[in-house]
Amino acid sequence: MKTRITELLGIEHPIFQAAMSWASSSSALAIAVSNAGGMGVIAAGPMRPEAFRRALAEIKAGTSKPYGVNIPLTDARAAELLDIAYQARIPVMVASQGGPREHLARFRAIGAKWLHVVASVEHAKKAEAAGVDALVVDGAEAGGHPPPSEVGTLVLVRRIIKATRLPVVASGGIADGAGVAAMLALGADAVQLGTRFIATPEASVHENYKRAVLAAEVDGTTLVARGRLPIRQLKNAFSAKFEAAERSGASREELEAIFKGSSLRQAALEGDVEWGKVEAGQSAGLVNEILPAAEVLRRLVAEAEEARRRLASL
Repeated sequence: MKTRITELLGIEHPIFQAAMSWASSSSALAIAVSNAGGMGVIAAGPMRPEAFRRALAEIKAGTSKPYGVNIPLTDARAAELLDIAYQARIPVMVASQGGPREHLARFRAIGAKWLHVVASVEHAKKAEAAGVDALVVDGAEAGGHPPPSEVGTLVLVRRIIKATRLPVVASGGIADGAGVAAMLALGADAVQLGTRFIATPEASVHENYKRAVLAAEVDGTTLVARGRLPIRQLKNAFSAKFEAAERSGASREELEAIFKGSSLRQAALEGDVEWGKVEAGQSAGLVNEILPAAEVLRRLVAEAEEARRRLASL
């Protein structure tokens, strides 16, 4: 499948593995996806600088294919993480949050492509005006931090494609090849999958986390902290406590205390899937087995081609 994204980045298949914080904060998953012809992405956000340097060295040794690095630009350590990425001469930046304009010239000088994660038409237009190479558009089905507007991927991706001229990577609610084909039919140039790649041996999260994703149905997630910077996660004891406090009229301070009393690390590294933040998208309901990342990619490509043939026969 050749698209503007595959030509821009030099990848074989227009399929990205999302930067899923602790799930992709090691080199193994990114290496596996890139070697299989997609684009692996490492999440720098939760990593210590020395661990980030080590992971980039491992990726460079483990694959000759393009890979991406995600850095939240509003992170307190963003400047240091950007310096490390620059020194490693990364091929692709998949940046989130914050403004990209001041960073583009430096990364262009080392030949890096800059993709920016957006969740609204307004931010898409700003990123385009700043000069980024492509957009990653997150819809409401996505795990982690979907758009506060709660606009779904189907509508948001199509709207941003009509509002900008940049290549678009669609993200949120995609777990199989039919979803890949659907996003390409909308006009997207690639897709990004996060939750599907949690259920792989290479994902660096606790086994309890992976099993929780497998057990979830499509209605098994919820948005916690609506009206602020919401997170989509699997329903559990923490989310139930937070939502009960909201319904009872708890103060902002009380809600903040409950929210801060739980963490993604607690679920992803310690395996506490009841009281930790088990971030996952609605597509968890479409995931029912743990497979090697390369096999996931192979099936995505085969299923997308099957969907394309079906549509062509109608």
